Amino acid sequence: MKFTLQNAFPTQASSESLWILVDSEQLQQNLNSYQINHLDNIINATQYKAAFNDQLPLLASVAVQANTQLLGLGKTDELKATKLAKLAQSIIKSSQNKFKQISVDLSALPADLHALFVLSLTQAAYGYDEFKSKKNEFVLDTIHLIARQTTLDEAQLKLLQAVQSGQNYARDLGNRPGNICFPEYLADQALALAAQYPDLLKVTVLDEQQMADLGMYAFLAVSKGSERPGRIVTLEYNAQMQQAPVVLVGKGVTFDTGGISLKPGLGMDEMKFDMCGAASVLGTIQALCEARLPIHVVGAIAAAENMPSGHATRPGDIVTTMSGQTVEILNTDAEGRLVLCDTLTYIKRFNPALVIDIATLTGACVVALGKVVSGLFTPDDELAQDLLQAGEQSLDRVWRMPVMEEYQELLDSPFADIANIGGPHGGAITAACFLERFTRDYRWAHLDVAGTAWLSGAAKGATGRPVPLLMQFLANRVQANG
Repeated sequence: MKFTLQNAFPTQASSESLWILVDSEQLQQNLNSYQINHLDNIINATQYKAAFNDQLPLLASVAVQANTQLLGLGKTDELKATKLAKLAQSIIKSSQNKFKQISVDLSALPADLHALFVLSLTQAAYGYDEFKSKKNEFVLDTIHLIARQTTLDEAQLKLLQAVQSGQNYARDLGNRPGNICFPEYLADQALALAAQYPDLLKVTVLDEQQMADLGMYAFLAVSKGSERPGRIVTLEYNAQMQQAPVVLVGKGVTFDTGGISLKPGLGMDEMKFDMCGAASVLGTIQALCEARLPIHVVGAIAAAENMPSGHATRPGDIVTTMSGQTVEILNTDAEGRLVLCDTLTYIKRFNPALVIDIATLTGACVVALGKVVSGLFTPDDELAQDLLQAGEQSLDRVWRMPVMEEYQELLDSPFADIANIGGPHGGAITAACFLERFTRDYRWAHLDVAGTAWLSGAAKGATGRPVPLLMQFLANRVQANG
């Protein structure tokens, strides 16, 4: 989707449809810029009140645009950012199969919500039909934004379009089935990105033999049960920059059966989404390349498939991690932390300024926080605040959860240095505490996106979160560093 920005509606219509956002308390004032025939009669006849998301067609009533719709905001001083998605969906749903270009007058919307509204439009415009015989008939490709006063500028629109590209890419990857999207496929995607942006990206792919040489036996304990070999992929963006990188580590379990600790069959098809952390890293790297932000970032993907077989790890097996710590694997369905812990040790070679791992790690986090916010775990108060702020700015929000020493004893094992599960209580917290043991040499935060990376039911599909959060966080760092 392309966006243009103008401060007034042109005298000649540049699009096929016009949407005017209107405040219920300033309806007439919002429409003063337009010559609308018989406006009072239309409003009286329809009793239009411009309530939230209330639509009113003005066909052949506006001089410069025959196809015009009013879209109510309700009282703008009561309008919450969380409601913008519904407004965006109304516009996109009504337009994307009919018009190649539309205009949206944002003037009645508070200026501080303009960027979030544009982001909501990009998210509403997504569709996935890769494996359908009948494709979506989407024709909408340009939205002309009209605002007499706005905080938006061309640079911000460019960033929002880059976020759109990265988030859509992450959604596509998450939606692809496990027979298409497996560990080697993710590695190939990274190599294809590097070929697209050879001046910006440097990609390295580790195979299982190289992992064994490095002592990554926690990772290999997961991947060895599958016919599909595991891969660790790093994508270094702006490698030439003389600054310590931000490292993003994504869990890329391309399908998770649970291994020998087999999951129930109902809903197991959704375990193709267990690589959405890795998808968000790839999406963020693509968005960075498109936006060309001046920052040094490394993306790392821990890609494996968790399958039951004669080669699979058994509950009770003990493995040695790359860090030298030993792990008793009590449950093979707690595999994400096993692929991540070795990857978190491996990325120390980049001398990171900070590390953020992104993982669909625990059902316990879904129980705690539902599908609205992602879980944020870090012992670093400043880093936590930066991520919380970026989440509010991008409406891709997180909620801080504890990482306390008192929880660590739940991971004690009588046979190894650490167990891979901590019992029935505080499962999301003990998972984070497990990872924390491998991150004590650098600043670190963990995002548990098990509840937010995909939706179930009628709206089933990957969300591409937390690409908007990560891009906002990185853009904020660029701005702070001048």
